[in-house]
Amino acid sequence: MLFKLSSTVIRDIIKFLSHGLKYNASKSVFLLFKAGNKAPSNVPPIKIGGSALGRVSKVKYLGHMLTERLQDDEDLERERRALAVCCSMLARRFARCTTDVKLLLFRAFCQSFYTCSLWISYARRAYNALRVQYNDALRAVLRKPRYCSASAMFAEASIDDFFCIIRKRTASMMSRVRGSTKA
Repeated sequence: MLFKLSSTVIRDIIKFLSHGLKYNASKSVFLLFKAGNKAPSNVPPIKIGGSALGRVSKVKYLGHMLTERLQDDEDLERERRALAVCCSMLARRFARCTTDVKLLLFRAFCQSFYTCSLWISYARRAYNALRVQYNDALRAVLRKPRYCSASAMFAEASIDDFFCIIRKRTASMMSRVRGSTKA
């Protein structure tokens, strides 16, 4: 199978160049998406200004991890690690604050899940690992024992649980998409 640039991609490149935009080849890479087991076998080098771009199997784009198989496990793991670091910092630095302050900080720093509305293809294991990390994060911030009930803890604190946050973010994105006038 031979790799071919679509007319849309070529038109966009010409548009960028006509507006005086320049690509930085040293900061640019390319990613080929695979469809099942199908992938181009012969991919010619892609060059910008004479410099060949590196091919990658995953890349972080606008805060979201894109992979060649369009799986979201990498992004879920990135989010889980970021949550672990953030909650550890909050639990350590604000241990002596009031519960109200801790809950305010938790809402501000541990509930973003920035690109969660894009997650559609992931392993249940990766999703559950993030959910457990979220539950453990609130336990750590509130200094609750590991065995305490997560649902009771969220209810007492009037904090949205993991599933509620995901539903709200997804509904918000769908509402914005449906209300958009752009094609």
